[in-house]
Amino acid sequence: MTLSVFQLIGILMTLTALFAWCNQRFIGLPSAIGVMLLALAVSLAMQTASWLGVADMTRAGKLVGEINFNHALLDAMLGGLLFAGSMQINLRDLKREAVVVVLLTTIALTASTLLIGAVIWGVFIWLGIGVEPIYCFIFGALISPTDPVAVLAILRQAGVPKTLETQFTGESLFNDAIAIVMFTLLIQIASGTGGAALEPGHVARLFAEEAVGGIAFGILIGGIAFILLRGINEYKVEVIVTLALVTGGYAAAEALHISGPLTVVSAGLLVGNPGRGLAMSSHTREHVDTFWELIDEILNAVLFVLIGLEVLQVPFSSGAIIAGLISIPIILGSRALSVAVPIGLLRLRRTMAPHTIKILTWGGLRGGISVALALSLPAGDARNIIVGMTYIVVVFSIGVQGLTIGRVARLSA
Repeated sequence: MTLSVFQLIGILMTLTALFAWCNQRFIGLPSAIGVMLLALAVSLAMQTASWLGVADMTRAGKLVGEINFNHALLDAMLGGLLFAGSMQINLRDLKREAVVVVLLTTIALTASTLLIGAVIWGVFIWLGIGVEPIYCFIFGALISPTDPVAVLAILRQAGVPKTLETQFTGESLFNDAIAIVMFTLLIQIASGTGGAALEPGHVARLFAEEAVGGIAFGILIGGIAFILLRGINEYKVEVIVTLALVTGGYAAAEALHISGPLTVVSAGLLVGNPGRGLAMSSHTREHVDTFWELIDEILNAVLFVLIGLEVLQVPFSSGAIIAGLISIPIILGSRALSVAVPIGLLRLRRTMAPHTIKILTWGGLRGGISVALALSLPAGDARNIIVGMTYIVVVFSIGVQGLTIGRVARLSA
């Protein structure tokens, strides 16, 4: 029996609440990391029971399979997560770190994609895995964007400089959108439109439509929301306006074929800075901030539970497992190199926080966006290999890097 969307949401929210309570009551890990590890442990226990013949977990696997992860994240959750994050960042701090953020989300992201793709191509040849070279670079594009949401609270506790925290946050807000544009371009090449996709004019047009169009549209609808918020003083209605801004703005951006992520980030920065200061009373600011902090917490918890449960649907093969384990140091090395070059150049002109490269490298976790993009690949052997590799990298990133970044930051202080 196929469950309705409402029933699936009910099951998912119940599991999220249960895992969050158990983590808070008994384990005490950072919320996102704790719920993911608990969900992963339950999934592995169910798989083990199924392999041993103790219980038939086919139904559980089918239930997870009914949740379309990439649509759940890219269409339903990503807009809220990005808006909540952009609402919390100080625009003045972001402007001061704008050069660093731009370099991390363009040059560093591109360099990481190319480095990972090239080395993984060699790994596939060495392992005898027959995957077209373009899919190696697709893997590089989907695994390069970082999601430090799980470590920001840890970094604050470790006392990292405010500049470094802003760099982390700024990168996380913009690199998802840029990575999606790059991923889309590479998919077009893989699908047979390679000649057109490689033309500079096509690349420039795609970037303008997705990135520039998304930012411009975000500023437009953010400005409209600003006018609406300034015209009233009723926090309930103003919360609804911000919610409509996210859901309606993201949906409209998709209909216009522009970047939904950049749309909501731009709108969030506008509403969260001049909007908060000039269009909201102190009473409204308190309620709007509390609402979006809660939305951020809920969506992150649900997302990380989904990552943990998704192991029931990931097609693991021996080749994918070996390639995934080998790719972990490759990805960390590529991240370090791609970050070191722009940061090194910037150090010639300005003072950077101590151990910036080390903390940006180890704290640059891979998260839900990587899993969602991998699952959106067309069916085939290449998809199966890449999905398995991506899952291994994401679990290591969150489970190992996420739990040790605080110690790395304190040792580097």
